[in-house]
Amino acid sequence: MAAFLVAGGGSGPSGPRALTSDEANRLALTRFRNYEAHGRAVTITVPGTAGGLIVTASVDYQGKLGYGVVHGTGRHTSSDGLIEWTATSVFVRPMANAPAHAPASPPRSAWYSRPLQSSGSALDSSLAIALRLGSDRPDNAELLPQNGAAWWGRDQVDGHRVDVMAGPSSRDRSGTAGNVRYWVGSNGTMYRVRVSVGSESQPVIIDFDTQKYVPVKPVPGVTPAR
Repeated sequence: MAAFLVAGGGSGPSGPRALTSDEANRLALTRFRNYEAHGRAVTITVPGTAGGLIVTASVDYQGKLGYGVVHGTGRHTSSDGLIEWTATSVFVRPMANAPAHAPASPPRSAWYSRPLQSSGSALDSSLAIALRLGSDRPDNAELLPQNGAAWWGRDQVDGHRVDVMAGPSSRDRSGTAGNVRYWVGSNGTMYRVRVSVGSESQPVIIDFDTQKYVPVKPVPGVTPAR
């Protein structure tokens, strides 16, 4: 079970406290805003004891598909290369000198596919989390406070003033309120998410709009499962 490990949410008064109706409405919209935008550019920072991974990517929230490039930090460079993923599969193209950003069109050859692991892989868990941060409908704002969502503080992300809010309990896991925190703008736009994965001592950080969004194209010859 994931457990959020970062206390507090930035500058200003710190929570937790109950959400106001405006805050609940914005939190209810935040995943829908990603879907409404079609997709978002993301930088996913994945922790690791031997060195972490940085995934610079675009996520298509309507097509349920992500595509980008992976770079290892520290000693962890064996995963460097291009990556594309769905809710069930990961496609990788190893590269010794991976570019800073993935090419707009995925190369036609040298891809390897494997199932996306539901547990045991910090990378796969991070990819799955990033893909789930979009929804084709808003959440129920009235149920969020009842299920443990709360306000934690105020912060700034790339010049945007945001509220930091703890997410509610997962639908299938009671008692998980606060495991995820969202950095949410004045209109419900999601700017950052933090959540821990498995036994890692540091949380996964997903930052949005860190580069220009590039429409995601499937790996040649692959029809993504929706």
